[in-house]
Amino acid sequence: MDIRQITPDYAVSPQIDPGDIAAIKAAGFTTVICNRPDAEVPPSHHAAVMADAARDAGLTFVVIPVTHQGLNAEIVAAQKHAMDTSAGPVLAYCASGTRSSIVWSLSQATERDADQIIAATAAAGYDLGGLRPQLAALAAAGQG
Repeated sequence: MDIRQITPDYAVSPQIDPGDIAAIKAAGFTTVICNRPDAEVPPSHHAAVMADAARDAGLTFVVIPVTHQGLNAEIVAAQKHAMDTSAGPVLAYCASGTRSSIVWSLSQATERDADQIIAATAAAGYDLGGLRPQLAALAAAGQG
């Protein structure tokens, strides 16, 4: 498991395993967000299996599948809602952590400076400098 902190309350990870849930809870996370569509993983890692493991451990589990071509404002809003309503730190996962980082970045466009967003994701190993135009546009429009 490769958990990468973006902020004190939000971290991302490549695909997790049902067996990782106890360690995720022990690390202090209260919510797990699955950003990976079931079509990308074997049945043993489908969202329903992961949700059962998370709920059995007392964690909130939210399914918000993200595809690069399907990333839209509704997904960003759903991710932000899940983060904002979490009782504590959130761990979001996808194939590599990149999509979970991108969705977080877009959700923060009206709350943080683009440089802060890009620096936070870069510190976690994700170069999202290419998002700068979208972050600026969202900030200017008051969306995010």
